[in-house]
Amino acid sequence: MWIRLRQIAVTTADLGRTAVDIQTVLGVEPCHIDPSVGVFGLKNTLWPVGTQFLECVTPVTDDTAAGRYQNRRGGDTGYMVITEVDDVAARRVHVDDLGVRLAFEMNYPDDGIVGMQLHPADTGGAFFEMDQMTSDGAGAVGGPWWPAGKHWEPFVRTELVSGIAAAELQSPDPQRLADRWSQIAQIDLESDADGNPIIPIDNATLRFVAETDGRGEGLGGIDVTTVDRDAVLAGARARDCYVNDAQVMLAGLRVNLVDSD
Repeated sequence: MWIRLRQIAVTTADLGRTAVDIQTVLGVEPCHIDPSVGVFGLKNTLWPVGTQFLECVTPVTDDTAAGRYQNRRGGDTGYMVITEVDDVAARRVHVDDLGVRLAFEMNYPDDGIVGMQLHPADTGGAFFEMDQMTSDGAGAVGGPWWPAGKHWEPFVRTELVSGIAAAELQSPDPQRLADRWSQIAQIDLESDADGNPIIPIDNATLRFVAETDGRGEGLGGIDVTTVDRDAVLAGARARDCYVNDAQVMLAGLRVNLVDSD
């Protein structure tokens, strides 16, 4: 069984402004707008980051789950950790055994996807989504990814950043949160150089850190593999997203810059 990080979702009050921030700072190009998120009272845009994706959603109706989540976390924020897996059915049996409820289920094998969003009240931290692709080429590294549409590859730009290396979940009790995600992912915990619990998945790391910003438990940051740090930082300064030479802020998400190998 394998699991890969394919997409990070953030939610924002101003999709237009946030889109300019993301494109200027990361040098990425939008590849897809998904009209199906309208059923949740949202609109969205996706950008490929190598063969992974950054999605931004914004509420367009009152009383949406994303809007309520923004209110709880005090503004724009990380929202979902979306993974690709090889066998959703087996993982569904496992999460059912754990008593983890589904927030939403996708069962469209003829269209290219089966998947499940796990209820954040049962996972903690953020939405944890597991999707399995069912179209030609499914399962290949960098293969088809239904949430980004069928024609995302021509929009890949890797001059500034080339991938998402980690998702960082924060909590007043990061060990408890890490234990729960480890149980769900069926992967043993390890520790990073700073002593934070981590879950190593096939193409990235899920890292659990102490909450120190007063925003509570949630998806607080990501690491991006950086090809041209100077250009990223110049864009961040231009858009008022600069934090320091190792970090920028996008849509309420700490974006840590890590060097490519």
